Amino acid sequence: MNIRLQIIVAVIIIIALAVIINMIRKKALELRYALAWLLVGVGVLILDIFPGIMEKLATALGIYSPVNMLFFMGFCFSLIIIFVLTIAVSRMSIRIKNLTQELALHERENKETD
Repeated sequence: MNIRLQIIVAVIIIIALAVIINMIRKKALELRYALAWLLVGVGVLILDIFPGIMEKLATALGIYSPVNMLFFMGFCFSLIIIFVLTIAVSRMSIRIKNLTQELALHERENKETD
């Protein structure tokens, strides 16, 4: 890869990491959801700085092309993110249902006491 392109990619990744950290600091993004993005950002930055790592990793895993390895890793990361978010949505749904039921019981108690 061209050194100029490596520098551009590194700068973009560092800016993205700074934005994520700023969002965590301002409490616009929860740390537990941002950790995956921070880890991916640091991982991509390392692969950008040392491009030979991807070639060695792809060869060790028997993958023909480092680009295919990168797509495979992106696919796996996407599946993990989808799974984690599905768990979070399920938990929130259960909590909303429980809170709605509790609120209905409290309103019923208040109507009975009036």
